[in-house]
Amino acid sequence: MSTENRQADDGFDCDVLVVGGGPVGMLLATELRISRVRAVVLERLAERTPHSKAFGLHARSLESLDRRGLVERFRDGARSWNNGHFAGLDEWVDFSALDSTHAYALLSEQTRTERLLEERAIEVGTEIRRGHEVTALRQDADGVEADVTGPDGPYTLRARYAVGCDGGRSLVRRAAGIAFPGTGGRVTARLGDVILADRENAPMGMERTERGLLFCVPLDDTYHRVSTFDFEGGREQGEELTLDELTTSLRDIWGSDLGAREPRWLSVFTDSACQADRYREGRILVAGDAAHTHFPVGGQGVNLGLQDAFNLGWKLAATVHGWAPEGLLDSYDKERQEPARKVLANTRAQIALMNPDPYVTALRELFTDLMRKDQVNLHLAEMLSGVTVRYALDGPAHRLLGDFARDLELRTEDGKTTLPEYLKRGTGLLLDLAGRSEIAQVYDQWGTGVSWAGRVRHIRAECDQEPELAGLLVRPDGYIAWAADRDATADELREGLRSALATWFGTV
Repeated sequence: MSTENRQADDGFDCDVLVVGGGPVGMLLATELRISRVRAVVLERLAERTPHSKAFGLHARSLESLDRRGLVERFRDGARSWNNGHFAGLDEWVDFSALDSTHAYALLSEQTRTERLLEERAIEVGTEIRRGHEVTALRQDADGVEADVTGPDGPYTLRARYAVGCDGGRSLVRRAAGIAFPGTGGRVTARLGDVILADRENAPMGMERTERGLLFCVPLDDTYHRVSTFDFEGGREQGEELTLDELTTSLRDIWGSDLGAREPRWLSVFTDSACQADRYREGRILVAGDAAHTHFPVGGQGVNLGLQDAFNLGWKLAATVHGWAPEGLLDSYDKERQEPARKVLANTRAQIALMNPDPYVTALRELFTDLMRKDQVNLHLAEMLSGVTVRYALDGPAHRLLGDFARDLELRTEDGKTTLPEYLKRGTGLLLDLAGRSEIAQVYDQWGTGVSWAGRVRHIRAECDQEPELAGLLVRPDGYIAWAADRDATADELREGLRSALATWFGTV
């Protein structure tokens, strides 16, 4: 029976409620939908906000989008660049040195990223309800119930699971009783998209003064984004930023308000950094900013959230369909906690380096000198772009286990192709590179006609880039769950592959 047909029979309005229609919520809904799970996105805003805090997509996000056949629609008309900054230091981080097909950062404003992901969600049949705000959430042993206020009034919606993608002040997280520990804000950032009186002579990029920092970049032919970082802190939360407050801060930190006027967006935030102590409580989960918040330096926030969605989507779909092995859904929390901790740590480090205190200047100079060393620069590029994320997975030890599967060039009976082509459907991939009969035997249960087809795609291919490799089992999110070299014995191949298939794709 199809997922849609089940709805009328079991008392559920949908399988998964995705609360929050930002980039993370839209991507998660799409990941669920391509796995034939009915997800309903509830977004309180009637229209997408035209304003963007985030501006870039890093290499790991682009690699993941490529594995769903989406990267070209993001690249179309967008500008890319090879350099990034760390704490506003004079030495640039060189993304072109990354070991990735996408060794660059892509300029994609958050509003654009959200639009493209929403378009994709609609293409695969996701139901999106804008102007619908969740006001309360409850769970029981069998499902989750949400009180919703929509354009036509209040109503209740019941689902098997709910995922909060509803930001740092997540109602979903609070309703689940998930703690959100962290550090409070000591730095106040005031941001405005404004017209400057003398745009030709406006400062460019990040400027550090003895009183704070100024960030200034042109957004188009009319507007600049200006932001001041005030290390004195002490601002009341909840109050909206005014133009007067922004221009006063500009004068205090830069010595001039730059003739800022006619703001089309004003925002204020701090360097508070918090992380949910767990990403799952029963049938309620959190992702993106609902799971972790940090100072938006280095352009890592949206990218971190998108990786949450890629990791969670297929696991939650397997759980809804009933074939998820024990512990699969819990592995989302286990795997995604550490990458978030590292992002929170490096953003705290960047804030420390940005401090205008004269005693920090010598540290900045030392750090800048270190960044001129290729190894240090590459380390920072890998850290900001997320390409070194590797999961600690159980299984026979192998140099590739838990790593992200690269863009291997493959030769099959149908011609030349690449590994990402086989992950577009959101299923796993079993890649046989040595023609070992044991791999096919395990996959199809020794010719019984019972196999993991539908969950895992089995492909025979040749690959010159990995001449020693016998086979790979790649999860739907692109990470390697099993690998074996050609010198592995028949028993090693059979036992290792059988265990990995059962661990990640259940029994058949």
